[in-house]
Amino acid sequence: MNKTNDILEQRRKKLEDLKKKNINLFPNDFIVTNTVKDVVTEIENTPDSITENDPVFVLAGRMMAINRFGKAAFVRFRDRTGQLQAYIRKDRIGDEAFSLFKQLDIGDFIGIKGGMFKTKTGEWTLLANEIKLVCKAIRPLPEKFHGLKDPEKRYRRRYIDLIMNSNVRDIFMKRSKIVQEIRTFLLKRDFLEVETPMMQPIPGGAEATPFKTYHNALGMNLFLRIAPELYLKRLIIGGFEKVFELNRNFRNEGVSTRHNPEFTMLEFYQAYATYNDLMDLTEEMLRSTAINVTGSALITYDGNSIDLGRKWRRMPLLTAMEEIGGIDPGLLEDRAKLLNFASSKGIHITQKTGAKNAHLAKIIAKLFDILVEPKLIQPTYITGYPVEISPLSRKNDNDPTITDRFELFIAGHEIANGFSELNDPDDQKERFLQQVADREAGDEEAHYMDEDYIKALEYGMPPTAGEGIGIDRLAMIFTDSASIREVILFPHMKREKKDTIIV
Repeated sequence: MNKTNDILEQRRKKLEDLKKKNINLFPNDFIVTNTVKDVVTEIENTPDSITENDPVFVLAGRMMAINRFGKAAFVRFRDRTGQLQAYIRKDRIGDEAFSLFKQLDIGDFIGIKGGMFKTKTGEWTLLANEIKLVCKAIRPLPEKFHGLKDPEKRYRRRYIDLIMNSNVRDIFMKRSKIVQEIRTFLLKRDFLEVETPMMQPIPGGAEATPFKTYHNALGMNLFLRIAPELYLKRLIIGGFEKVFELNRNFRNEGVSTRHNPEFTMLEFYQAYATYNDLMDLTEEMLRSTAINVTGSALITYDGNSIDLGRKWRRMPLLTAMEEIGGIDPGLLEDRAKLLNFASSKGIHITQKTGAKNAHLAKIIAKLFDILVEPKLIQPTYITGYPVEISPLSRKNDNDPTITDRFELFIAGHEIANGFSELNDPDDQKERFLQQVADREAGDEEAHYMDEDYIKALEYGMPPTAGEGIGIDRLAMIFTDSASIREVILFPHMKREKKDTIIV
């Protein structure tokens, strides 16, 4: 810590010295015309025509290394596209510029103008004709050898993490491309991208505990949305037959390697489609996204080879409980026996799950999460979810105890949830009333009654299928990241003790 303070003191003294010489430490007049990628492309395409004086490149970036020797120096600097070596010579840039350069530090931003040449070791290097300070860094970067390794420090100081760790930058570039590919895929299929409220008077569309706030001007409580579902279906009712939204959801739940209170979700809805149609579409969309982002439909996650190229498995929930979870089918029909089975496995059905009068379906869902989900490594659709845990899904025509719903699992992660939508307003009202009863019995995640949504359904919603896909978890799998915090730029964390808030 003292070493850091010493360096800070030295740098601030250097700043004062430069200011006394009327050096602008934070100028805004350097015009950049090239990137490192431009230089690399030029070298790859026409290496024989490049000389020290032609073509001339003008680049800027952060200095990551300096190797000084007498009246010359090698530096490595980086822009958004890559890293390049530059050679600085006093007799080429002049005494004044070289004097300034000698006072620069690793972490400073510089602008350089010059041509390219090959060093004796065969490395293409920018031979500087001009060099200029673009921005002075006051704080030192972590030592390159040690870098920034501690996960908590990396998440709290993501800006340093991005500076020091190229693999982290790659993760977020891939994440951005995942979103772009999904958006392009849907737009090409005539889906309309829309935006719905993030502050809602009634939270709905998922079973979760919402964040609550208050709007002063309106004099009313509002909730940060847990899902955009009910608003997107209002748009289907209004005549937009294919809609999607890529945006944030907020759930006041625990933090884990798979959960962040604020997360990115894709939700899309298509009129005159069924849940089977969406399974086909999702398979095509995620396969093409994987190929375009990673270069292959065969990806690796946590040491497992996952094949997105083959036909994805589809399996009913109760079948999965029996064949993968190892549960006797007879237990799945008896609440008391199933609770005893859970207890024998050390699985505690919490009050939140409704232990006193829990629906049999909720106990099954809890056991599924623990005994089956982690084993679903290859892409698998689980179907046939009970009505009790699917309050917005359409009942199956052949078996009214289950719904036309699926969840997608890849690498032991739940990635998507989709279903044929319930469009019978009376049936929907009855389901909401049951959810209200569950909430009054202690289930804090049960749905609220939304009378306006019922009214909207009474105007008629065509047969529709809808789906939500967790972008963060998808990014985890496509980048082989073990924690959701690795794919969220600024994950939520507890405040450090020294943090202060001014209100």
